[in-house]
Amino acid sequence: MPNPTPPPDGAPRPIADVAAALDLAPAEWRPYGGDVAKVDPALLAALRRRDGRARLVLVSAITPTPAGEGKTTTSIGLAQGLARLGESVCLALREPSLGPVFGMKGGGTGAGRSQLVPSERINLHFTGDFHAITSAHNLLAALLDNHLYWGNALGIDPRRVRWKRVIDMNDRALRGVIVGLGGPAQGVPRETGFDITAASEVMAMLCLAQDEADLRARIERLLVAFTADGEPVTAAKLSAAGAMLALLRDALWPNLVQTGEGVPALVHGGPFANIAHGCNSAIATRMAMHLADWTITEAGFGFDLGAEKFFDIKCRAAGLATDAVVLVATVRALKMHGGAPADALEKPDAAAVARGLPNLDKHVENIRCFGEPPIVALNRFAADADDEIAVVRERCAALGVPFAVSDHFARGGDGALELARVVREQTHGARPAYRPLYELDASFPDKVLAVASAMYGARGVVLTKEAQRDLRELRRLGYESLPVCIAKTPASLSDDPKLRGRPRDFDVTVRSIQINAGAGFLVALTGEILRMPGLPRRPLAESIDLRDGEIVGVH
Repeated sequence: MPNPTPPPDGAPRPIADVAAALDLAPAEWRPYGGDVAKVDPALLAALRRRDGRARLVLVSAITPTPAGEGKTTTSIGLAQGLARLGESVCLALREPSLGPVFGMKGGGTGAGRSQLVPSERINLHFTGDFHAITSAHNLLAALLDNHLYWGNALGIDPRRVRWKRVIDMNDRALRGVIVGLGGPAQGVPRETGFDITAASEVMAMLCLAQDEADLRARIERLLVAFTADGEPVTAAKLSAAGAMLALLRDALWPNLVQTGEGVPALVHGGPFANIAHGCNSAIATRMAMHLADWTITEAGFGFDLGAEKFFDIKCRAAGLATDAVVLVATVRALKMHGGAPADALEKPDAAAVARGLPNLDKHVENIRCFGEPPIVALNRFAADADDEIAVVRERCAALGVPFAVSDHFARGGDGALELARVVREQTHGARPAYRPLYELDASFPDKVLAVASAMYGARGVVLTKEAQRDLRELRRLGYESLPVCIAKTPASLSDDPKLRGRPRDFDVTVRSIQINAGAGFLVALTGEILRMPGLPRRPLAESIDLRDGEIVGVH
């Protein structure tokens, strides 16, 4: 059925009504308070598509400014615009991490008149999925250290433990720690550290798993350490899978919420695209496609990061294919890529916008590398001038790319009607023939080069001595056929965050390689990328407060 008429401002509909809009039977979901529900993934076992087939639209972006360019806000606005046109639509989005919420970027629920509700709850603890992932990850770390303490029957080399702990907070002080100090009763001393929960391999596994059985199999093959003889030690050998899966039972169920206009949204999973694969769960995406005629999803940061991994990792694993890709651009980001300083982005400067267009050009090329049809959505800001917008419109016409200005931040679904109509017009007919950038039987260096040359415009790839040692190890263990997940700065198409616009004639340096056997991909760490971010000089946490029982300052 089409989504119902949007509710009045400030009056979200009961979650039972949102579930009813998706034709969910009462036994297929359970309330989590009055405005959130958990949806049983078992419903995927029964194909329930109505007449026709679901259309999947991916929302990505050009290389963003530090504040982000509004992919989530645009995704929500587009969904609301389609609903205003009478279409049946469901969003499939990622859960926010507390790290950015309290750090520099802020919340991840959209903004203005295009946001998810209840916004503060989703941005903070939500349904506890991140906490469950943190606990399951750290349980494995505790079992490993406990094994070392009680005699180490597996012969684990404490110097070759690769499984760190995680916490859902930006905390640079935890990047490197020593555990087990205080004498024999406190454990075996060894160096380790913390990653942020969004970088946890458990997060990646949950988001790629097809069902509970698949998640169990992924947990069992987690590579956590090596013996003194170089033999791999998995979670299965530590008898950890059952307890970890028990902690993740509820987290495996996608979360149902709504937009401010009452459009259903499945919000589930939250890996970062600069250190993981940057997409919401495959279960939630497939579920949305079962329950509505249109599914709108997103991939983190620019197209070169999250969207590349969406196609080369998530689509391979989940058997997905998109009908269109919406590329979000902003005037302010194009100005920055055109050399305008960060403190001048609100000043009209059509020339700077024009100088920044090569970055847009490259991302359009990137979308076409996968055989996908691009649509450019200009996320309009109040300071955007008409002549600046005209520069972008003219370039898109020259590129042969459909273009729409979207004012969803200020006007919600009404402001996204132009974009919704363009998307609907461009997705008739046969689904595009999605093609990956590389074959899985290619060598690891060839896979990285395929991504770096096609997506970033790199000249070549350089492996440090450490990365070369890692490559020999993964080949010895038989992991080279896995896809690659390149961890790279989101601030540039290159691995150097200072290079704006469209860099050329550069090499990408891989400094180390991590085997994520459970997630099913190899992580190539480039540049200065960190798996545990730090807080900025003035973190947003300083402006968040609880006043008269209401949370304020989360944005």
